[in-house]
Amino acid sequence: MIIQSRKNDAVRHLKKLGESTAYRKEQNEFLIEGTKLLKEALQNGLAVKEILYCGERPEFIPPELEAKEAERNIIEFVSSQKTPQNVVCSAEIPQTRGEPELSGAIILENMQDPGNVGTILRTANALGVGEVILIGSCADLWSPKTVRASMGAVFREKCFNLSLDDLKELKNKKKVKVFGAALSEKSADIRSASLSFAAVAIGNEGSGLSDRLLELCDGQIIIPMQPECESLNAAAAAAVVMWEMSRDRL
Repeated sequence: MIIQSRKNDAVRHLKKLGESTAYRKEQNEFLIEGTKLLKEALQNGLAVKEILYCGERPEFIPPELEAKEAERNIIEFVSSQKTPQNVVCSAEIPQTRGEPELSGAIILENMQDPGNVGTILRTANALGVGEVILIGSCADLWSPKTVRASMGAVFREKCFNLSLDDLKELKNKKKVKVFGAALSEKSADIRSASLSFAAVAIGNEGSGLSDRLLELCDGQIIIPMQPECESLNAAAAAAVVMWEMSRDRL
């Protein structure tokens, strides 16, 4: 039977997962849109729950997983995209076990743009930066925009939400140096810093890193650029930082 109503329980559940952070946390599930991300989720062992598709059932969906056919307008209703693909589904939010090693981690403070957070996750995964630590008011890792911007990297990266106090305690325990990317007179050229086994913190584009986080840092670094250019987009800056962190290993 083809699902035709927006009042269908599965449809309402998926729609709400895409719209509400609180509902995602309550249900411990998130929305996946499109065949590529669904494939990535399955390949990375995520527990896929509710699947809706229109047209032909995708061949890569295991036969033991139930998938319900829906009209195209139902897929469009659920999806957050203007021109969605023909598949939407939910999956259980994976839990990162243990505590961060901190060495070689990228730290994001108050980075509220989900596109930037997702892009940073994708870049971290590409460059072998295995830990992403979120401090303060960061974008929801499991919002549709973050998941989409990460291109599936959010399924593979170790991500931790910590408080500043947690970070301070972890830094003292692990004996790892932390550097802050900052537009400051105290900042040294990033090329002069030894970042291979350090952690580096990046703030949002509007206000940068907080004073409290900078106080935790062992040093501040800056990316040299043309004098007429004030700063880089946060995701672009993070990419440069992570390249410097990883280039010896790569």
